[in-house]
Amino acid sequence: MSELVARTGRHQQRYEDGYRLIAGCIPFKCINVENNGGDSSEMIVEVLMINSTSGPGLLFPKGGWENDETVEEAAVREAVEEAGVRGDLMHYLGCYSFKSKTLQDEYSPEGLCRASMYALYVEEELESWPEKSQRERSWLTIPEAIACCRHAWMREAVEEGFLKWFADGMVRTLPEKSKKRNS
Repeated sequence: MSELVARTGRHQQRYEDGYRLIAGCIPFKCINVENNGGDSSEMIVEVLMINSTSGPGLLFPKGGWENDETVEEAAVREAVEEAGVRGDLMHYLGCYSFKSKTLQDEYSPEGLCRASMYALYVEEELESWPEKSQRERSWLTIPEAIACCRHAWMREAVEEGFLKWFADGMVRTLPEKSKKRNS
């Protein structure tokens, strides 16, 4: 059993102009692969996706941004709760609007959501995490992730956010986190 506990409920949830505010990330790692019997190597980036609890397809960790945290803290929290990974936010990928079929409530009756997405460099994969019993992790290449992505807005975050950042050299644009961990 995980000693970490996932947040539940909507009483702390942030809303703006009829949109539920969401924070999420695209967790990634870099792997050096040797070519030609070790004569050369290339870097391959893999992204971590998790299964959806409400249907087929894979997705990236995301969830509600709450009143007592920054959007960056919410993105990191969701990575721990849903995917069981800890890491360092490297870059803001953009804001993506979508309509949820399942997240309609009194503050957003039409289920409108606005997700702030980040690139998260994975430093640790936890053996136990809050949603482990509901989630399976899958490391995928970027083309595989695009093909498996359940939601169009998440594909857009990969194609227009993550791939652009990758093409620009994956330069850190967010402050480096403190090495102190809060559990």
